[in-house]
Amino acid sequence: MKRLVLLGGGHAHVHVLHDFARQPPPGVQLTLVTPLARQVYSGMVPGLVAGHYLLDACTIPLAPLAAAAGARIVEAAATGLDAAARRVVLTHGETVDYDLLSVDTGGTIDRSRIRGAREQGLFVRPIEHFVRLLDGLVDLASRRVLDVVVVGAGAAGVELAMALQHRLSGHGEERARVAVVTGGPPPLAGYPAVVIERGRRALAKRRITVFREPCVEIVDGAVVLQSGARLACDAPVIATGVDAPTWLAGCGLALDERGFVATGATLQSLSHPEVLAAGDVATRADAPHAKSGVYAVRAGPPLAANLRRLAGGGEPLPYRPQPRTLNLISCGSRHAIAAWGDWSADGRWVWWWKDAIDRRFVRRYTASGR
Repeated sequence: MKRLVLLGGGHAHVHVLHDFARQPPPGVQLTLVTPLARQVYSGMVPGLVAGHYLLDACTIPLAPLAAAAGARIVEAAATGLDAAARRVVLTHGETVDYDLLSVDTGGTIDRSRIRGAREQGLFVRPIEHFVRLLDGLVDLASRRVLDVVVVGAGAAGVELAMALQHRLSGHGEERARVAVVTGGPPPLAGYPAVVIERGRRALAKRRITVFREPCVEIVDGAVVLQSGARLACDAPVIATGVDAPTWLAGCGLALDERGFVATGATLQSLSHPEVLAAGDVATRADAPHAKSGVYAVRAGPPLAANLRRLAGGGEPLPYRPQPRTLNLISCGSRHAIAAWGDWSADGRWVWWWKDAIDRRFVRRYTASGR
């Protein structure tokens, strides 16, 4: 029996389980290692924060999928990896050995990057932990007006800022003052100019203040900017860029300059072909731009196919991501921005389009696991 370990319950691994349930690969002993019993679908988190969805509508239970695929579940997180020994070290010192390993644990946020953030900040990753804090934040806003500062102005930060504004003040009475700290560039930097402008207008319409400089420290009751300015803050939400998990350091795999697993076109590690990786934890050497939630979702089918081929002794095939992907950015209220290359649009109809896509994604994998 070939031991195949799926490390992490990310978007791509959800599809692998779904695919293996439909047609189990012969001669494979399948193990899923995950610290959480469910995946909160990241695409629906802004809608959850805004109050458009209940948590159950945004989650994919992993146990039914694993059972359907014949996988054993180990409820633990990785704390280390010995690529030479083909062994994953887990919490509490447990280990899992493998012949084939697939990594889809997602990225993390470095809690030491900003002084005081570890003690004061509300980190959006892990997502499961972040959503647990929402009820307390909403309850606090019901008792007094809050100053909320979102640190980070990529798509995740912008979506969360508008979602929080809508949830806390979207029904007439102002219960929160929301600001975004970008680090210097404009919100949605990296998108085409037309998308950046749509984002600027959306933030302004919702009275969200933008500060285009870095956050250097978070103290009790304030966010400190590089200029020395102090922003009153009751709830600092940390939505900065994704960092590589620290347990990858020294694991023996080829890593990129930021510590992510370096992979090739077949999603295999550049140094250890028995290891594959997808999603935020990995970087494509031939397509470094392909690091996003959209990419992780689309990487599921080629990852499943290549794991199946490798388990059966076959040759994996290259996966070439599309040069353009559809990005749908929610704006708190039932309004969203669409981006496809240089084309862009916004409106309520874009939100309903995004809603239909997201619900279909969750429904596909929850139905298949029952």
